[in-house]
Amino acid sequence: MEVLKVHPRGYCYGVVDAITLAKKIARDPEVPRPIFILGQIVHNRHTVLELEEFGIKTLDGGLRIELLDQVPDGSTVIFTAHGISPAVKAKAEARGLRCYDATCPDVTKTHTLIKEKITEGFAIIYIGTKGHPEPEGAMGEAPPAKVALVTTIDDIDSLPFKSDEPIAIMTQTTLSQWDTQNIIEELLKKYPDAEVHNEICMATQLRQEAAVKIAEEVDMVVVVGDRRSNNSNRLVEVVEKISHKPSVRVESVDDLRREWFDGFQRIAVTAGSSTPSPITRAVIQQLEAWGKTYQEHP
Repeated sequence: MEVLKVHPRGYCYGVVDAITLAKKIARDPEVPRPIFILGQIVHNRHTVLELEEFGIKTLDGGLRIELLDQVPDGSTVIFTAHGISPAVKAKAEARGLRCYDATCPDVTKTHTLIKEKITEGFAIIYIGTKGHPEPEGAMGEAPPAKVALVTTIDDIDSLPFKSDEPIAIMTQTTLSQWDTQNIIEELLKKYPDAEVHNEICMATQLRQEAAVKIAEEVDMVVVVGDRRSNNSNRLVEVVEKISHKPSVRVESVDDLRREWFDGFQRIAVTAGSSTPSPITRAVIQQLEAWGKTYQEHP
């Protein structure tokens, strides 16, 4: 069994910047303690555990504005790479908390665009994953009556906007580019004059395209990524839907099962943009070890 390594894979620059900022804050003795992150800095439990070793506490499991209530007065709060709504920022600042923003620049770009379009009189249709923090933050830039979330084509019929009002279509940065294009095409049937701003980031697009391309040459694609990582889950999805090859997501080497690969000659490995490289290397090394065993004992 041969193991192929997909390039690019793993951390993107936005993730690297966010983690680097968090560690820098933790090392600064002038920063008020304790230090909290509203939600996971990126969606990977290994990264969260690493930051705990730096004394950073992760608050998770709800809306950011509700999680903020768990931050004691006089402490420090870090906003995650997924972006944060103005309401959360305002609440934190009103309480006098020390605030640091680790939002990915690509997400910030979407926030800025939404604010501009709202000022120009547009309503916003945001294509994104329900319950994910990135839509929560981005949609917070618009008045509730002027923004609506679309996750699937089925959501389009219930949109409240009229066909003749100014509409701007925006997207989450970590979606499947193929599924998103299908949704956009359906939206344009209902809102033919809508402006389309496809904000899927380049890191996401390149990783998806590389996974789809290599899937044509292998029997299966292994995606290393956290269960909550939207970009990791989309990698599995595009391999299965676009390349019609089996794919599986694992969080670490511990999730691998040897029987998954029985009869397969070539396996590809990729990783979501929030997956630490050592976790992916361990998966690759285990598959390569199994591959040698297969070759010795066909």
